Amino acid sequence: MEWESGVSGSWMPRVGVVAALEREVRPLVAEWRVVRRSWDGREFQFFESDSAVVVCGGIGPGAARRACEAVCASYGPEIVISAGFAGALTPDLGVGEVVIPATVIDAGDGSRVETGAGSGGLVSVAEMASVERKRVLGAKYGAVVVDMEAAAVARVAGLRGVRLGAVKVISDVLDFEIPVVEGSVDGQGAFHVGRFLAGVAARPWVWGRVIRMAGNSSLAAKNLSEALRGRIEGFPRQGKN
Repeated sequence: MEWESGVSGSWMPRVGVVAALEREVRPLVAEWRVVRRSWDGREFQFFESDSAVVVCGGIGPGAARRACEAVCASYGPEIVISAGFAGALTPDLGVGEVVIPATVIDAGDGSRVETGAGSGGLVSVAEMASVERKRVLGAKYGAVVVDMEAAAVARVAGLRGVRLGAVKVISDVLDFEIPVVEGSVDGQGAFHVGRFLAGVAARPWVWGRVIRMAGNSSLAAKNLSEALRGRIEGFPRQGKN
């Protein structure tokens, strides 16, 4: 892939996708054009196809907000989709299952935004949810999945008058405790693999979970990318059925 700068000609995508990490959508964007653009003093990497653009802004609500603002300001999509890995809040959801939530809930203030598609609720939190917290969130909000970014994307989409969508895939089931290493995610939402591996190296009791998590992520990325591809190809232009 070649590195470019700027939007090609007058091309404007119908669909903007905001993900946290590139590995979540790698099967989808592997052959897409790669573009680097600066917005509000920060450089973003965008992946462009003929009808969509994907930006991987980092982990957490702050990173998602900045990435969504950047893609909306730079490309003006008709719809912005919050996509990525999520945790299951119900025992019937398995790794790799794709969820299209009808409602996005912000755990910070309890606000809710409807996506106009799918079913069930997604609740967004500011920090990684433990098994105990996943059970609490499911009971409190009646949601089926939890993530860290969708509510921030929903807020930006609402302010800009852009349609909201959400496509999530289960990467950790209800009873799976994700290994957390302090400092592996920086203040900008970037995940540092070296710091994470160094942190788990001295904790052999979590090695099995790390290996399991890698396998889960591979399946989740494949299924998420297939679901997003179908959603992008099936999205009509505004004013058409």
